[in-house]
Amino acid sequence: MKLFYHPDQERHAPPTFLLRGRPVDSPEGPVRAELLTRGLASMGLSMTPPTEVDSSCLRDRLARIHAPRYLEFLETIHARWRALPGAAEIVAPNVHPCGGGHHYPRHPVGLVGWHMHDMACPMTADSFAGILASAASAEAAADAVLTGEPSAYALCRPPGHHAGPERAGGFCFLNNSALAATVLRERHARVAILDVDLHHGNGTQDIFYDRGDVWTGSLHADPADFYPFFWGGADEHGEGDGQGANVNLPLPLGSDGATFLATLDRLIERLAAFRPQALVVALGLDAHKDDPLAGLALETEDFTEIGRRLAAIDLPTVLVQEGGYPTAHLGDNLAAFLGGYTAA
Repeated sequence: MKLFYHPDQERHAPPTFLLRGRPVDSPEGPVRAELLTRGLASMGLSMTPPTEVDSSCLRDRLARIHAPRYLEFLETIHARWRALPGAAEIVAPNVHPCGGGHHYPRHPVGLVGWHMHDMACPMTADSFAGILASAASAEAAADAVLTGEPSAYALCRPPGHHAGPERAGGFCFLNNSALAATVLRERHARVAILDVDLHHGNGTQDIFYDRGDVWTGSLHADPADFYPFFWGGADEHGEGDGQGANVNLPLPLGSDGATFLATLDRLIERLAAFRPQALVVALGLDAHKDDPLAGLALETEDFTEIGRRLAAIDLPTVLVQEGGYPTAHLGDNLAAFLGGYTAA
């Protein structure tokens, strides 16, 4: 298996985010990559950087899943923000178009509120370079599978599955899993995204909700009680051409590994009915019981079983790192997953 990571991802290093009204240290920083890399090293694995971080091909592919004005926003907002009198070093929203805005703003404060749906996506001067490097790593893994590798892994941080067509949220800016699916669609008529992160991938759902060529399936902590709160219910099935191509299986808070794995089996059955030709796994490791954002109660060995079940699907597969935050177990959880995946 080829594994991809670009060190420029370290350039996105927000010091804090707002949690329950308080600024706290952000769990989504370069230390995540360090811990995950240690897990790979314990297996004798190393990563390769993508040959390019900013290419016209990557930009074109991103424009298939994100609105042009959103991509422009991500690239230019920090400079526009800092030009405001009294602006902080970190870009963060203080107003949102709740209920739906009637027009697109011109002022940077309005733009930040429009394009960032929560307080978990602060941006510094170097953030866009890190965000783009994360996307380039996902693209490289997808290109490897497109050209014949049976599977490939992308260590992506910031993660991506909460990023929608033109909104950032939940530490996510560009949707790396959707990007990988977009690359696979260049050869395969039907592609599936299976999301095993603790949180519902609301951005991924939003991107493909009215499309029938990309199936999206997720199991996650019940959004009635957990982030992202407003999306991820079992009654969200897709619309238009996408009717029936979106499947959500919410789990009660605190669910253990046995419950998770039984639900994963149900989700894989639903995926099989779609008859995909290629697969993207949105790989969250934050369902572990000790994750700082914990909502479920998986043990490290449960990730081995998750890896085995996903490998048994036996499709060309891109593994895209989503959540999983700093604990003493994070690297072990990745090693457990890949151990199960490669042994199947």
